[in-house]
Amino acid sequence: MTVVTDDRIEAAVDDEQTLDEIFQLLERMPVPEGYKVDIVEGAIHMSPQRDTHWEIILELAFMLRSHFGRSAKLFSDVRIDFPGDRNGFCPDLAKFREGAVRNDKGRWLYQDVEFIVEVISRDTATNDYGPKKAAYATAEVPVYLVVDPYQRKCHVYTQPKDGEFVSELTLAFGVEIDLTDTPVGLKIATDAFPHD
Repeated sequence: MTVVTDDRIEAAVDDEQTLDEIFQLLERMPVPEGYKVDIVEGAIHMSPQRDTHWEIILELAFMLRSHFGRSAKLFSDVRIDFPGDRNGFCPDLAKFREGAVRNDKGRWLYQDVEFIVEVISRDTATNDYGPKKAAYATAEVPVYLVVDPYQRKCHVYTQPKDGEFVSELTLAFGVEIDLTDTPVGLKIATDAFPHD
């Protein structure tokens, strides 16, 4: 069954289907161009990419590429399977540690992720602040950055322990994010981030 509402599409899948089977189903579906797809706790979530969303991702990608160089493993919207019940996320931006390699299925491993960025979409914000945040903490992703163009704020989560982030910091757009004491090792300027 597929339900279409306003700007997003939600599809229900069988409780017995694996992540691989769900992604294979998606490959056969007519997914609209310009939509981002995540599988969160077994539910398929599709949301349209907006220009504000993309501009923030691009700004961050340029900063990271400039800092880490062209050989850094930095990806956008690439599937990574995370702990939990059928969590196949395609983060807006993911930075992998040096030396990370794909597994025998050709996928990147969550254990190699050093930094995740999610830019909020209005319809899927509850995933980024809820089950995805919990999965990233469980996976012990060292730094999780949520950029919220609706609030005009950045939320920085670090020090994952026992399925939660011990440290949470909220900064307004325009305030520099200091990640020099993390595996990211740089300061991120936010003054150029567009907002809605």
